[in-house]
Amino acid sequence: MKQNNQLIYGLTGVIIGGIFVWLLTVNALNNNMTSMMQLMGIRQAGSQNATSLMGNIDQHFIEQMIPHHEDAIIMAQLAQERATHTEIKVLANNIITSQSEEITKMRNWYKDWFGIDVPKSNISTGMEVGMRMQGGMMGDETDLEKLRNVSNFDKEFIGEMIPHHQMAVMMAQMLKNTTNKEEMRTLADNIISVQTKEINEMREWYKAWGY
Repeated sequence: MKQNNQLIYGLTGVIIGGIFVWLLTVNALNNNMTSMMQLMGIRQAGSQNATSLMGNIDQHFIEQMIPHHEDAIIMAQLAQERATHTEIKVLANNIITSQSEEITKMRNWYKDWFGIDVPKSNISTGMEVGMRMQGGMMGDETDLEKLRNVSNFDKEFIGEMIPHHQMAVMMAQMLKNTTNKEEMRTLADNIISVQTKEINEMREWYKAWGY
């Protein structure tokens, strides 16, 4: 039980840490644009207009959501191998399909809008925050090995995937209130709709299976 809790705390810490800067950025947008620019590390003149700043919101969201999706895909791939309930396997397949498609879209938009590929190291600061907070990092071999070997995989998977989905929904809701791009609003709506439905399904399974 202690190891399971450590795994959950480690994953939660990385989710929070990896997105911490982004969440602060959106809150700052609503209260103080100058503070927001500082939080995002924008070193531009104070006369930067709102349209340019909103462009940075889209950029930063993509940089954070891609690795967040990649974490979910890693977990879903393990579920394909280890889950005992058909419902979990079907969910895992859906996560891999839908979130892989969204990653491809976000990479293409990023290239079109910002003229470069999504930098691989862009979440390093957030990851470091998460590691300092909880001493763990989703996706490293230690945590993945625990998930591979946990005795009740389906229970552990649900316990980890629900908060992971909740964070994605929170990010998407904030994006809807800040972006000027229709593509991003549609993406946000899809994330909210699909992942909220999956959260509700997992909660029902968790109860029905006596966890």
